[in-house]
Amino acid sequence: MELPVNPFKRALARRQRQFGLWAAFADPYVTESIAGAGFDWLLIDNEHAPNDVRSTLAQLQAIAPYDCHPVVRPVRSDTAVIKQMLDIGAQTLLLPMIDTAAQAHEAVAATRYPPHGVRGVGSALARASRWNRVSGYLDRAADELCVLVQVETVLGMRNLVGIAAVPGVDGVFFGPSDLSASMGRLGQAGHDDVRRVIRDGIAAVCNAGKAAGVLAPDRTHAREYLEAGATFVAVGTDVSLLNTAANALIASCRSPSADAREPSRGGY
Repeated sequence: MELPVNPFKRALARRQRQFGLWAAFADPYVTESIAGAGFDWLLIDNEHAPNDVRSTLAQLQAIAPYDCHPVVRPVRSDTAVIKQMLDIGAQTLLLPMIDTAAQAHEAVAATRYPPHGVRGVGSALARASRWNRVSGYLDRAADELCVLVQVETVLGMRNLVGIAAVPGVDGVFFGPSDLSASMGRLGQAGHDDVRRVIRDGIAAVCNAGKAAGVLAPDRTHAREYLEAGATFVAVGTDVSLLNTAANALIASCRSPSADAREPSRGGY
């Protein structure tokens, strides 16, 4: 059996735009329903959604038949947690709250087997190797892994050049909600100052030869970040899509002239 290729990693290397959607309902049935919608990638969120290893596995299996790449965000960038996510078959990880180049080095090391890293060797028990049916998995696994680090604080932005330069980091993703809070603008992810910092960050990441990404549910902001050079952009969340549609539907039933749409805050 051959090692599954990572089309998302290759697309980022070609600087080919990849549009994604947050999957935060933590349910494989919901995730499968959006997997066929045409998004290039879906983010299975463990940081702010009620996911665990088993629900993440179920969603990886649900997405597998579709032309849509699963990206998994662990609850934290932790060696043990990363090991579990890789073993259940995640090939692309979005690792939150990376503030320094040293943390980025540790994140990459957690995805590599010794002597190149510290990933525990348990491939015989793992879906990732198809239970040792993938020929040469231990030697070739890292070739198809995509490591994305999330920079979302003022400290992280100060260290951005060093973070982006870390070998093995394929891309840097900006989290506007946490970044805005770190900048003293809690709940203002779409503020001019926040967007300016993100645009500057995108430029710095691109100059380092890495892919830049961002969460931008607001279409105007998404276009702005794409024009600045962002390659992978999450343009919404499943939770917001359902809530917006539900609010609009009941408002239209109660008052046909009502507009229940809430203004986007540029974050979750």
